[in-house]
Amino acid sequence: MVAVAVLLLPALGGLLAGMAWWEERLFRASGVPRHAGTRRHLRLVRGGRDTPARTSEQRRHAA
Repeated sequence: MVAVAVLLLPALGGLLAGMAWWEERLFRASGVPRHAGTRRHLRLVRGGRDTPARTSEQRRHAA
């Protein structure tokens, strides 16, 4: 009986802590949106809006 209580106590403590954390996170007011604004942080295509993209001839010459 004592062994069951000793094994169950940490599990119930973890469950209580997890539920308290989840409840705080669930009912907290949302802050600033996490998405990027108008400008992207990562540009996958060279050139973009500001400069024209390189042609295949320019890429071949640069290599």
